Amino acid sequence: MLAVLLTGQFMCIIDVLVVNVAMPSIGASLHASGASLQLVVGGYTIAYAMLLITGARLGDRYGRRRVYQAGVITFTAASLACTLAPDSQALVAFRFAQGAGAAALVPQVFSLIQLRFTGPARARALSAYAAVLSAGAVAGLVLGGVVVSADLFGLGWRPVFGINVPIGIVLALAVPRLIPLDKRPSHKRPSDQQPAGTQARRLDLAGLLVAVPAVLLIVVPLVLGHEAGWPPVLFVVIAAGLLLGAGFVLVERRVAARGGDPLLNLDVLRAPGLPPGLAALAVTQLAYGGLLFTFTLYLQAGLGDSALRAGLTYLPMAAAFGLVGYFWRRLPAGARAFIVPAGLTVSALAYLGLAAGVRGGTQGGFLPFALAATGVGLGLSVGPLLTQALAHVPPARAADASGLLTTTVQLGQLMGVAILGSVYLTRAATHLAATHPATAMAGTAVWLAALSAAALPAALVMARGAGRRRGAMPRSPSI
Repeated sequence: MLAVLLTGQFMCIIDVLVVNVAMPSIGASLHASGASLQLVVGGYTIAYAMLLITGARLGDRYGRRRVYQAGVITFTAASLACTLAPDSQALVAFRFAQGAGAAALVPQVFSLIQLRFTGPARARALSAYAAVLSAGAVAGLVLGGVVVSADLFGLGWRPVFGINVPIGIVLALAVPRLIPLDKRPSHKRPSDQQPAGTQARRLDLAGLLVAVPAVLLIVVPLVLGHEAGWPPVLFVVIAAGLLLGAGFVLVERRVAARGGDPLLNLDVLRAPGLPPGLAALAVTQLAYGGLLFTFTLYLQAGLGDSALRAGLTYLPMAAAFGLVGYFWRRLPAGARAFIVPAGLTVSALAYLGLAAGVRGGTQGGFLPFALAATGVGLGLSVGPLLTQALAHVPPARAADASGLLTTTVQLGQLMGVAILGSVYLTRAATHLAATHPATAMAGTAVWLAALSAAALPAALVMARGAGRRRGAMPRSPSI
């Protein structure tokens, strides 16, 4: 059972990053523009971010095994469609479908581990779950490079998606045999056998119907703007998306006032530390998403690196991120309060080091150290940031807070691809940057440093609040 669950989780994780390494190959094969490549990466994230909370509630209502299997089937079918995509427009559409499948699949994994494992078995299962989360990022980057460089059957980038198909078929067949069918919880009223407050939460279709177009109206113009020359109509569309976002807040408040279950319960923002935590997290993830997109393009399109070498270039960052993110809790309790500002400072300096390292247009010996320092900064900031943001959230609101943080992580990375991707592509289109692609990457890295610095005030507000507690921080719920 655990192997089936974690394989599905692993498949969804690596699919986020494997595409980054395959982007230049996709662009050359499908004659895709930079904007199309941004949507290939971002389309998956849009669907995943917008549907993740709904996927969790579907599992509560209709059974986690059923929804997990439906997610596997959807993800596998979409992967096959991506493999066969005739053009970039079709690939973008199929990536949306992949994200929807992942949003149905992923929330069930942690829930099923919690429900089906007890005692030492649960501890071992959760350790394996954490290992998969950490290893997925590294595996995605390396696997993407290996598959694209191998050019299996002369198919170029297509096996990047095709490898999911046989795995997904095996999973779909194994789910009914290895995962027990859970009881269908009542969504009309609490069951007499259920503890109070554990009944399935209702779907918020009204909120979903407003949130998805709001995000699309903001993201798509940001992606297309640099190629279209920023015509005024794009700013009108972005303004409409922002207005629709304000409408989403009103809809969610109305749903909550009527006793419903809003997609994002904004009342949880009253918890001390959560608003500055969300602000710092959004900016941090914006920089992280932008880094993965732009630096991969620079390595392959700018330096002419192979997909494999580009993937391996990230190993110092991924290793440092994973190790520091795992061991930061061993620091003294008194030092943990200020670990996020320290991490953001390291990140800002590392991004400036990255800018200096790429300015010469080569992969000099300094570059791996800059990437490793970037991983250290991320490891010192992301995990502690999640923990501090949730420190004062009441247990009854933990699910709402986790949903809000999860959505912030995904949308932050999406906006990083849209905004910083456009910054890089615009600079790379100039004559100077076309001659020296490092100029575009160096300028983008300075923006990354500025974003890390911009998150510092919010992190300091959180640090002061955490410092007053002077205790060990609680573990954050799974994100």
